[in-house]
Amino acid sequence: MIRLQRHGKRHQPYYRLAVGEKRSKLRGEQLEDLGWYNPRQKQSEFNKEKILYWMKNGAKLSPTVHNLLVDAKIISGKKVVAHKTAKKKEGEVAKASAPAAAAEVKA
Repeated sequence: MIRLQRHGKRHQPYYRLAVGEKRSKLRGEQLEDLGWYNPRQKQSEFNKEKILYWMKNGAKLSPTVHNLLVDAKIISGKKVVAHKTAKKKEGEVAKASAPAAAAEVKA
């Protein structure tokens, strides 16, 4: 799997693009370093040949890496949702607003 590996000081992150086993620890040893990304300065440098080589050999991309590579025009396609927000069911929303409405009636 190709994913980001966080480095840097507190509140000053930068990320390395690393390929490794999906079940291995992220901070552990990775197979190969494929580039870097600095979100604070919006800079990045990726090794296109190595990324395409690993993808051809079956490496999957994490959703965030997929979106970064689409922005860098290394791969084509649409961006994917990286983080899914927890959607409340309609019944849970109604229950949550009911006590607030009852408190307003009493006041």
